[in-house]
Amino acid sequence: MSIRTAENIFETLVDGIVAGRMPPGEPLVEKALAEQFGVSRTPVREALHRLEQARLAERGARRAFFVRQMAPDDLAELFEAAGEVESGLAALAANRMSEIERRKLEAILAEGDACDDPEAYGAINARFHDTIKSGARNAILAATLDELNLRTLAWRAANFHEDASRLETSRAEHRGITEAILAQDAETTRRLMRSHVASSCIVLTDILARRAE
Repeated sequence: MSIRTAENIFETLVDGIVAGRMPPGEPLVEKALAEQFGVSRTPVREALHRLEQARLAERGARRAFFVRQMAPDDLAELFEAAGEVESGLAALAANRMSEIERRKLEAILAEGDACDDPEAYGAINARFHDTIKSGARNAILAATLDELNLRTLAWRAANFHEDASRLETSRAEHRGITEAILAQDAETTRRLMRSHVASSCIVLTDILARRAE
C-alpha cells in the first residue's frame, strides 16, 4: 500500500465532505472509490478508516461506510475540546517561544494580512497555529491537539471558502493572539485563542444550518 496514495484519497474525500459536495448519508463504496482513484482497494480502505477516526464517516448496514451527519451539538463539543487544548498550548507558547519563533509568527501574520485567497489563507492559518503549537514545547498536549485537529482543521478551512467575512475576522483574531504572545501575556493569549476557536465553530454552525435549509 502507498501511504501517500491513502493520504491523497483521504484529503480528497475530506475536501468533498467539508465543502458539501458529498452530503451526509452518501455511500462511500470501496470498489467504486478504488476505480475512481485508479488504485487498489487497500489505500481506499485505509482512507476510509481515517475518515471514520475523524468522525467524518461511519458504518451502517453490513458495515458499509457513508458520510456522517455532523450535528451542531457534536460540533460544539469537538470545538470546545480543541479550544481548551489549543488555548493551553498558546498560553505556554507566550512564555516559551524563542525570539526566532516570535519573528516567524509575525511574518506569518503579515502573510495572512496580505492574502485574500481562501485556499491560500487556509494554509497560512494552519502554519500560524502550528507555529504556536511548536512554541509551547509540550509534546503531550501537542499530540492531543493533533488528534483533535484531524477532526477540526478541514472544518475550519471551510470557514474561509463559504463565509467571505471570516477572512477579515480571522486576521483580526490572529493579530490579537500574536500581540499577546509578543507581550508574553499568557492569560490574555489563552483567552484570545479560546475565543478564536469558538468563533470558527459559530461560523461553521451557521454554514451547516444554511446547507440544511
